[in-house]
Amino acid sequence: MADSTKKTSTEKTKDEAPKAAKKSWWKGIKSEFKKISWPSRGTVVKETSAVIVISVILGLIISLIDTVLQFGLNFIM
Repeated sequence: MADSTKKTSTEKTKDEAPKAAKKSWWKGIKSEFKKISWPSRGTVVKETSAVIVISVILGLIISLIDTVLQFGLNFIM
């Protein structure tokens, strides 16, 4: 009697296909990450500081405009 628990070659490839796809996907991810040119620490610090300073300045300008408009509207009413 033949052993019915043995997998045929097509069944093996069906089970191994998702594993192979995951491996090739990870290989692709790794190769893409190697292509990235990461900025230096100094560049990141400078750009982050610039974003924070500009955000604070714009916040102050918007707050000033809001206060002036509020004062103007209260003066009219």
